[in-house]
Amino acid sequence: MITNTELEIIGNQFPSKIVSYEKHIDTFNFFTENGVTLKVTILRDSVIRFRYSTTGIFENDFSYAITKYANSGYDILEIEENDDQYEITTEKLICRIKKENARISLFDAKDKTLIIDDEIGFHWEESYEHGGNVVKMSKKSRKGESYYGLGDKPTHLNLKGKRFQNWVTDSYAYGKDTDPLYKAIPFFTGLHAGKSYGIFFDNTFRSYFDFAHERKDVMSFWAQGGEMNYYFMYGPEMDKVVANYTDLTGKPHQMPPLWSLGFHQCKWSYYPESNVKEVTSKFRELQIPCDAIYLDIDYMEGFRCFTWNKEYFPDPKRMVKELLDDGFKTVAIIDPGIKIDADYNIFREGLEKDYFCKRADGPYMKGKVWPGQCYFPDFTNPEVREWWSGLFKELIEDIGVKGVWNDMNEPAVMEVPNKTFPNDVRHDYDGNPCSHRKAHNIYGMQMARATYQGLKKFAFPKRPFVITRAAYSGTQRYTSSWTGDNVASWEHLWIANVQAQRMSMSGYSFAGSDIGGFAEQPEGELFARWIQLGIFHPFCRVHSSGDHGAQEPWAFGDEITDIVRKFIELRYQLLPYLYTAFWHYFNDGVPILKSMVMYDQKDIQTHYRTDEFVFGDKILVCPILEPNSKGRRMYVPKGDWFNMWNDEVVEGGKEMWVSSDIETMPIFIKSGSVIPKYPVQQYVGEKNIEEVTLDVYFKIGTEKSFLFDDAHDGYDYTKGKYSYRTFKLLGKEKQLIIQQHKSGRYDADYKTFKINFHGLPFEIDKIQIDNEEIDFKKMQVNGDNTLTINKDFNELHIKGVM
Repeated sequence: MITNTELEIIGNQFPSKIVSYEKHIDTFNFFTENGVTLKVTILRDSVIRFRYSTTGIFENDFSYAITKYANSGYDILEIEENDDQYEITTEKLICRIKKENARISLFDAKDKTLIIDDEIGFHWEESYEHGGNVVKMSKKSRKGESYYGLGDKPTHLNLKGKRFQNWVTDSYAYGKDTDPLYKAIPFFTGLHAGKSYGIFFDNTFRSYFDFAHERKDVMSFWAQGGEMNYYFMYGPEMDKVVANYTDLTGKPHQMPPLWSLGFHQCKWSYYPESNVKEVTSKFRELQIPCDAIYLDIDYMEGFRCFTWNKEYFPDPKRMVKELLDDGFKTVAIIDPGIKIDADYNIFREGLEKDYFCKRADGPYMKGKVWPGQCYFPDFTNPEVREWWSGLFKELIEDIGVKGVWNDMNEPAVMEVPNKTFPNDVRHDYDGNPCSHRKAHNIYGMQMARATYQGLKKFAFPKRPFVITRAAYSGTQRYTSSWTGDNVASWEHLWIANVQAQRMSMSGYSFAGSDIGGFAEQPEGELFARWIQLGIFHPFCRVHSSGDHGAQEPWAFGDEITDIVRKFIELRYQLLPYLYTAFWHYFNDGVPILKSMVMYDQKDIQTHYRTDEFVFGDKILVCPILEPNSKGRRMYVPKGDWFNMWNDEVVEGGKEMWVSSDIETMPIFIKSGSVIPKYPVQQYVGEKNIEEVTLDVYFKIGTEKSFLFDDAHDGYDYTKGKYSYRTFKLLGKEKQLIIQQHKSGRYDADYKTFKINFHGLPFEIDKIQIDNEEIDFKKMQVNGDNTLTINKDFNELHIKGVM
């Protein structure tokens, strides 16, 4: 009888015995009897790269995912050989490699506990159809082990027991568990026995991950070509694993302009100009904050990229300027398909320069998208990217459009069975020529990169803002993203919540969903609940197909309009808090959204939670995901949390009922937090901020909070012209001390903090500011526990009486 394991290995080949090794600084090459070479590179004490060659010859070491700015270096690096294995030791990890079969085990260097080890390990199967190998890796999966990540998968956060593939796919009106989707992010985080690790499989061919689906004690990953090339990173905290991965594949190249964190309104399509102005005027009339208005493909002449329909938009420069004067930044869509039209200058130029993708036998790749039959630029050619970036001069520099939205860049092709390019299409791949089998997953990424380069050039000295639908690991360096063509349904509200969390734990924090759903029409309650969730996503945009009715904030009656306004206003109040979270993401790769398991991985109750998440590191959010709800049960993590709506303090570490009618949603603030807030604005920059509010939530003990600020656009912050404030709170039975530490050379316009105290267990008796006692009554606002204080205080000391 053939066992499951034997079935698994039939047709596969394996490394044989290791016979020798050599060391080159931080790299070890291990050679086997049958010609396999294992290359182990120590990037950091906690990050190790593993590459395998079945011939002893490696491919050119080129990756679109890995950034040249990744940190490297280690404190300890030793190797020891004994009779049956090699042992490589760093400060954080011990890597053991068996001589018999090159199988790998990884241990925590401090306590010597096993983190992960190979099952069969590396093996491969020849691909007779395409040449090369199908490369495979299998590792043991232990009881209680959990897995997270892989980008935009619309399924339970915990991937245990599931199988997925990575093949960037246009998937209109996808559903729960649809796979694959628009992103290919072959990175996951594993968690076992309270310790977390990550694996990034840097292979752009169609790849697969099996998280103990086929065999409950095995997890595996494989690809239909290329090398077995993966990076192992260790935490043991999950947020450190994700930060290591984000450092490796790249943090955002710059902070976003603050306006891009405001509310955005989009539809397929707002045209003509009178319709655009009608929508933007309504926002201002109803006093609903909004910073960006979008133009979909109908602004173009016959859907030709970089053109304008002069009947709909006779003077786009004037219109864009008038919109900007009213606070609206214009964002325009650009797709990859270039219409085959001899009278279209961009088509002629691309044809003359031979910039379009070709089939294996020489003819250009031709496919139908919105303009009709199109050719497609080869964005893997650096010369093509440079040409493409130059095409944005008129749109950005001359007309004044502030952002660009890349769609259909999977690449999507209509009316073909596989919805994309044929496998035989050829690509330059930055001097590493290949077929579409290898380039497909990075095509959209390289388009977004070229778009980003164009906006960075022509928007200067302002920061670029780009959105992409398709992405591979590392795309977060260039752009924000959204989760594609979703549906107006309660199920998709749940999916949107899960996808945003998963993208964040996959290194891609600047993401959100089409609020309200792209396909079909939401009822007012669903729209309100989606807005309530969406304001806590880093990218916040309403978008709809327009085929099923209006989807503006005022489209569902006055009650819903008022609820939507209230929550969008909350988004604008929290902008300094979100901007600070972005600073931590930009600098340290810290995810902006933290699922319960990332927030407290030691609490096993968090390992299968999907709904609750922490926004930044102080605000707990739990969306209402069912109709007609008056509240819900939710899990509150350990510690004390303030209900944002009524200041009731709840003790976490358990599931509890939280009342929440249509006008509210469960939002809790971590005790000890200092939450910075702006006054409500109709758009970023409408008001000169003269005072920032600090909401202070009492705690017995200590807690640190932060506030980052700069000019909100431009690049002066890279020269030290920013302000970074640390608030250290110390609460005692009858005292509250807040110490402020300041760094950076930026002096914001606001002069004072308005401090609101929440949950003080005593009456204020005395206040000292920088060791000088002050008259509290003179500084009170409205006679309550609120005071104004100079923004540059060093220590605020409050004494109370019981």
